[in-house]
Amino acid sequence: MTDFTSDAPVLRSRTAPPKREYYAYFALIFVATLPLAFLTWVLTAARRMELPEKGPFAKAWTQARIITPHIFNA
Repeated sequence: MTDFTSDAPVLRSRTAPPKREYYAYFALIFVATLPLAFLTWVLTAARRMELPEKGPFAKAWTQARIITPHIFNA
């Protein structure tokens, strides 16, 4: 009888993408959304005559957090 438990191959499934690649895409998307977030923040502040609740960096960060996972799920 053969014993397969001692020499069983270790199979690792790769379900998550590499973190470096994710962070690279996140950084690119963050930098790309920053000018538009800043522009909308300025226009909203000018229109309402008060500062919006979220700043331009927070808006760009939120957009990058939304968009980046969509790239890896596609």
